[in-house]
Amino acid sequence: MAQKQNQNELWAWIKAIGFAIIFTMGIRYFIFSPVVVEGASMMPTFENGDKVIVNKVGPKISSYQRFDVIVFKANEEENYIKRIIGLPEDHIAYKDDVLYINGKAFEEPYLIKYKEALLDKGDFTYDFTLEDQLGEMIVPEGHFFVLGDNRRRSIDSRDQKVGFVAQHEILGTAGFVLWPFDRIGSTH
Repeated sequence: MAQKQNQNELWAWIKAIGFAIIFTMGIRYFIFSPVVVEGASMMPTFENGDKVIVNKVGPKISSYQRFDVIVFKANEEENYIKRIIGLPEDHIAYKDDVLYINGKAFEEPYLIKYKEALLDKGDFTYDFTLEDQLGEMIVPEGHFFVLGDNRRRSIDSRDQKVGFVAQHEILGTAGFVLWPFDRIGSTH
């Protein structure tokens, strides 16, 4: 009888551990996933080596918003992390370091510290329009125009290799630094 009780207890532990593993994998695959930031294109928001949590569910429940930070499939080997600037049907332009969306100036408070730290005091974001960069007047339906926060050192939608990001290529939003511990917390 003691052997039967030990077998039942062992089986209960195996089921509990198996359930915990499946539950954890499900959360990681369907809801949240850690991603390591590579490069300096999102500084100062995210730095090289930061481990961030990607929320895969939130944007599927609601829609992506302007200025959300997203992770998307750039190519077969790489995912990029960038900020949504242009939504479908938006016209995007930069003039004299000011963002214009559909002709209206927008502030970008997440860039203030970085702009102030510039040694040369030149433009942080060079002048451009969608027409100049990508040959389009507006962001196509089902796509987004994205930029890195470190505008001088970012490969983003201004580059023909990236261009507009299709919604189906987006893995989720990133807004929480998990590592290193001295930077842990939300970036919003």
